[in-house]
Formats: sequence, structure tokens, C-alpha cells
Amino acid sequence: MAKGIVLYYSRSGNTKEMAETIARAMNGAGLSTECESVEKVQPDDLPEYDAIVIGSPCYYGQMAAPIKQLIDDLVGRHGQLNGKVGAAFASSANLGGGSETTIVGILQAMLIAGMVLQGDPQGAHYGPLSIGKPDERVKQQCERRGQRIAALTKKLVP
Repeated sequence: MAKGIVLYYSRSGNTKEMAETIARAMNGAGLSTECESVEKVQPDDLPEYDAIVIGSPCYYGQMAAPIKQLIDDLVGRHGQLNGKVGAAFASSANLGGGSETTIVGILQAMLIAGMVLQGDPQGAHYGPLSIGKPDERVKQQCERRGQRIAALTKKLVP
């Protein structure tokens, strides 16, 4: 049976709140999904999941160091995430604070790993992003992203 993980780094709790919303939506859409802080996830854990969603606050237009470290540590496992479903999300303190570049940086790493990514023609094209605490609009985008990830994963994984 297919399963997913939403992993995140969060200092303020904003990215964590987004992660929990996405994971709830994935579970609600029928994809068994865990939600974990990046500190609790090891690179060897990730190949066991069919869908991997990564969230990070935006620091200087980039992902947080713990997220980048996990991605860097996956280099020795190159090819093990090939064909897995991937997605990203981010939070920032300011509009124009680099959230989209943070999301794209995570998505670039997923593409290099051979993961399958799905954009969204409505709303959060690259992935949900929040400026400060997630409001209702952001929560709806997170729910939609979780539902879409679950649906795609269930199509791809027998």
C-alpha cells in the first residue's frame, strides 16, 4: 500500500502548521501519511515512502540548513527516489521574501533525484507558501496540495 511523508523544518511553527495541514489532507484522501520534523528523519528513511513532501521556512531566498543537509545527505543514495512523488512548500516573513525560490530549490533537488512533480493550474502553482502564520487561504492551498499529492500517488503506485 502506498504511503507518504511530509517533512519540515520550523522555528516559529508556521511551516509546521502547513505540514500538518498537508499531511491531514493526504490522509483524508486515502494516502497513509506521516508528518515529521526533519530532525527526526534520516536519509535512509525516505526511499520507503511513495510520496515525499518537504517544507521549509525561507532564509535568504533558500531552504533552511537542516532541509538542505538532508537533501545533501541523499547524494549517496542517488536513484533511490526515482519515480517517487514529490512536492514542496514554504513560509516567509515577508511578501517577496523568497518563498518561491525556496520552493523551486527543493523542487530542483527532487527533479535531479528523478521524482515526479505536479504543478497546480490554480492558486499555488509551485507549492503553497505562507507569509507569516498560515491564514485560511494558505490552509486551503495546503489542503488542495495534499489532496492532489495523494491522488497522484495512488494513480502511480499499484
